[in-house]
Amino acid sequence: MKMVAGARLNRAQTRIVEMRPFAQKTAQVLLSAIDNGGETPKQEPETTVHPLLAVREVERVAILVLTSDRGLCGAFNSSLLRQVLRRWKELEAAGKEVSFYVAGRKGRDFLTRRGAPVAEYFPGIWDTLDLEQARRIAQSLVLPFAAGKVDAIYLMYNEFKSAMTQIAVEAPLFPLSRAKLEVDEANSGRDGHSQESAQGYLFEPDRGSILDVLVPLYIEVTILRALYESVASELGARMTAMDSATKNAKDMISALTLQYNRARQAAITTELMEIIGGAEALNG
Repeated sequence: MKMVAGARLNRAQTRIVEMRPFAQKTAQVLLSAIDNGGETPKQEPETTVHPLLAVREVERVAILVLTSDRGLCGAFNSSLLRQVLRRWKELEAAGKEVSFYVAGRKGRDFLTRRGAPVAEYFPGIWDTLDLEQARRIAQSLVLPFAAGKVDAIYLMYNEFKSAMTQIAVEAPLFPLSRAKLEVDEANSGRDGHSQESAQGYLFEPDRGSILDVLVPLYIEVTILRALYESVASELGARMTAMDSATKNAKDMISALTLQYNRARQAAITTELMEIIGGAEALNG
């Protein structure tokens, strides 16, 4: 399992690195469109707001939780789910209505056992992970937000740092904000790609039409990145856990072998003492 996880981890890391430039440019262009930094051929009223950019008073919160389908990956699931549980209780204590969207059987089972309101479970996400799967999740999240049934949406998943380190993070998805886009743009450029200026764009046919394409695309890319991060984190955690399990098994075998040899030696010594004692008794 360690070898398989290690081989898959290399591919998962490559996917994350290859996706960063695209995610960076998506956030960059969307940031420019929101700011209306370029000159548009058709002047629009500044009050134009995309439905998915609306900011409302937060009363209803949806949380997308990404866990694995299988275990044997150390604290990968448990550390994240403890944070999810803590966040759920905090929101409920603040009077917020919370619903969960879950990818991964471990997360679904954990929340179901505790009576959490699971609005939707996405089976089979990890079997064929691609943009279509991210789009499937995005559509389920976008519809209730656009309809006003949800005021804020958060992503909770494990962010990949290294094979030894995975960090449970909570990232806001809705409402979109300029500050979040700037952070995403900066984070996406961690691989060394230069960040070009987002100013000077011309929007054709108009800013609203561009936002109709960019906003859903940004959401899908953000969710896909989170899925990729979760997969890489799971593989890293499983590789580390299996390495630890192998070492622990070897240590246990060594300890049991030593214990067995001592018991065997003690039994032989006892038998010899009995034979010697019996011989001395006969000679006496």
